[in-house]
Amino acid sequence: MQGFLNTKWITTFIAIILFLFWLLSVYWSSEPDLFNVRAEAQQQAEQNAEQVVVGYTTTQALITVMETVLEKPGGFLSNDVMPPSVFMDNMPRWEFGALEMSRDLALAMRKDFSRSQSQSLENPQLIKAQPAMNMNHLRWLLPSAESMYNDALRELRLYRSDLADRTQGDAQFFSRADNLRDWLKQAEKRLGNLSQKLSASVGHETLNTDLAGDAQARTSTPVPEQHFDKTSWWKTDDNFYEARGAAWALIHYLKAVEVDFAEVLEKKNATVSLRQIIRELESTQQTIWSPMILNGSGLGMLANHSLVMANYISRANAALIELTELLNQG
Repeated sequence: MQGFLNTKWITTFIAIILFLFWLLSVYWSSEPDLFNVRAEAQQQAEQNAEQVVVGYTTTQALITVMETVLEKPGGFLSNDVMPPSVFMDNMPRWEFGALEMSRDLALAMRKDFSRSQSQSLENPQLIKAQPAMNMNHLRWLLPSAESMYNDALRELRLYRSDLADRTQGDAQFFSRADNLRDWLKQAEKRLGNLSQKLSASVGHETLNTDLAGDAQARTSTPVPEQHFDKTSWWKTDDNFYEARGAAWALIHYLKAVEVDFAEVLEKKNATVSLRQIIRELESTQQTIWSPMILNGSGLGMLANHSLVMANYISRANAALIELTELLNQG
């Protein structure tokens, strides 16, 4: 009898712990809301007695996005090795999507936005910040991913302050059409990759168009003329939340670009095009009412959330391509 009671108490205790873990994982899976990049930059400038100069809003958007990824409920979950976060995958994939977009922007700031020409020197703060943001997001041993990302944030804050200091001429942010176009083309590739992965939630055969448009083009190894793509059932929700996190971050960066490249966009009459891209991406942030990401077969009876997300991403990507072409015109 005593052994039965002990077993009952142990079972009850385990059940309570699992239930608490479940509640905690649900809370930690809550995605951050969108924030106002203009208000965030203005508030930060007032706190530091600084002026919002060209580049300040974009830099602050990058800082705030990374701070949100690191400081949201549960903190940074991708590299956790303890329950319940070790059993979670949706929020870690959301973090990875936002992190990839942030890495692209940090690289663009280092090699393009902060430099006047190809022969100019790189900014010393960005030289340190950009590699730190490329730390493997799964690393938990010292130095952990979080510590390296915080090091990057410290350098970005120094760069932001130097931008606002009119007596400091070393830190610059060049608002030019070619700089903006180069970063947008990188964003194009990110969105195109995400769109393809989402569309592969339903299996389909595709023809190989890798060499289309160039009769002399060659590949290093032979590739089939057509191949069949289908995302594993286990990866469907991972791709969905990665795209959702990437879109969340890109929305803020595009809104910041609208501020810092206002004159460039106005000259090209491209402001409305940029706003349309933002609107398409904002559709990816709608509330998910389903308890799980469904993987229906295209026009089948069940919904396919990946295809819906792919539609929004593809529309934004198409508009992004048109915007880069517009910026390329004289």
